[in-house]
Amino acid sequence: MFEIFTYPFFINAMITALLASITCGIVGSYIVTKRIVFISGGITHASFGGIGLGYFLGINPIITASIFGVLSAVGIKAVSSNTEVREDSTIGIFWAFGMAIGIIFIYLTPGYAPDLMTYLFGNILTISQADMIYLSVLTVGVIIFFFILFKEILFIAFDENFARTQNVKVDLINYTLIAIVALSIVVNIRIVGIILVISMLTIPQATASILTKNFRTMIFLSIIFGFISSIGGLLISYDLNIPSGASIIFSSVVIFLVVKIFKSIMR
Repeated sequence: MFEIFTYPFFINAMITALLASITCGIVGSYIVTKRIVFISGGITHASFGGIGLGYFLGINPIITASIFGVLSAVGIKAVSSNTEVREDSTIGIFWAFGMAIGIIFIYLTPGYAPDLMTYLFGNILTISQADMIYLSVLTVGVIIFFFILFKEILFIAFDENFARTQNVKVDLINYTLIAIVALSIVVNIRIVGIILVISMLTIPQATASILTKNFRTMIFLSIIFGFISSIGGLLISYDLNIPSGASIIFSSVVIFLVVKIFKSIMR
């Protein structure tokens, strides 16, 4: 099995896994703490409209999905905050609309979309250099943003009302964060797919929350658990010849169960 570590495509997959673990570890910790997992799920499926549009226009679907995802995220936030439409209803509308638009554009595109299954179920082993560049830029941007505004983000994640009393620009940071969540989701779609990407933003963080309630520690533990599950999933995928995206999520759930059982025993 260990000869796989000598293959260039696996080295690229490991680098991608590390970058994805950092991005998802940071952003996912905010998502779990803020309790906006459902919103993230809506953004994930709404971004499928951008993938269909990318196929139709003949450009990189990740670019159009990023634009579509950010617009959907801002739209969900704006409609739910400024109208009488409930948040869960708004999410459902954008969720369904994005999926519908994606399917329409894919069927309007001449020929066959050979990479469509990759976007639905992911395949980290086929990650391209362009995708790695997008993920690298996003990772650096997320690190810088959270490093500079860590205190403000912490206030907003736990208590928005208190953050407003401290003169924190809550609305601006909220919209920026939801856009970052959307970008993180879209760029990581190639790794585990639309159907499973939300798991990367929640399972390692849920595992970390078993061991700590400190936000900073949760981020670091989430990154570690995410990377371990990614490498474990890749090895399982190679050994059993099964899809890598599902294997990564399976490994993540196994780690969650092991940590949960360990914590229960220690109690």
